[in-house]
Amino acid sequence: MSIDALEQVGLVTRVVRTGERDGRPTKVAEARRVYRGDVDDVWDALTSAERLPRWFMPVSGDLSVGGRYQLQGNAGGTVEACDRPHRLAVTWEYGGEVGWVEVHLAATGEDATELRLLHEAHVDPAFWEQFGPGAVGVGWDLALWGLALHLATGASVDPAESEAWSVGPEGRAFVTSAATGWVAAAVGDGDDPAAAQQAGERTIAFYTGDTGAGQAG
Repeated sequence: MSIDALEQVGLVTRVVRTGERDGRPTKVAEARRVYRGDVDDVWDALTSAERLPRWFMPVSGDLSVGGRYQLQGNAGGTVEACDRPHRLAVTWEYGGEVGWVEVHLAATGEDATELRLLHEAHVDPAFWEQFGPGAVGVGWDLALWGLALHLATGASVDPAESEAWSVGPEGRAFVTSAATGWVAAAVGDGDDPAAAQQAGERTIAFYTGDTGAGQAG
C-alpha cells in the first residue's frame, strides 16, 4: 500500500496565532488534519515508546505525567498532561529555549480521527523575520506525513531514506507546499505578505538542502 505525499500535505490546515505566556508574546503554530484510523490507535502511535521511532524518532525517559522525556538528537522536556486518548501536553526544550507542544485527538466518524497539534514558543523577532512559522511548521508537516505513512502501511521510516527523499523532487515539492501553507498562515496572523514570502523561501531552501540559505534550527 502506498500513499501520495503531496496529497497528504494538502490535507493539513495551518493556522498561526499570536499569544502570550509569562507576560511575554508567543507565536502559536497549529497544524490540523484527519487520519484514517480509530482514536485509540492514533493515540498509541503518538505515545508508545516502541512505535514513536517508526515514524518520528527514538524517545527515552519517563513518559508518565511529570516525567522527563528526551527525543534522540532533538528536544526534551516534561510531560505536563496525558489524558488518554484525547490530549497530550509537553514542554519542548531545545537549544536553551522552552516551548510547549500539545496534541489533541477527537474521533470524527467511523475509523477517522482528527489531530490538532499546537506548538507555542517565545520567538526571537529576528528569527521570525528570517524564517517565519515554517521553521518549525515544515518539520511538523514532515512528522505528520511520517505518521500518515505509518498508520496507513505499518511501515517504519528509515532516517537515511527520509533525508534523501526530502532533497529529491517529491520531497522538494512537499516542503514547498507545506512552507507555502505556513506563509499563508503567517499572513493571516498579520505578517507582511512580501516579508512572509521571503521567509518562506528561506525555509524551503533550508529544508531542501540549500546551505546558502542559513539555518532554521
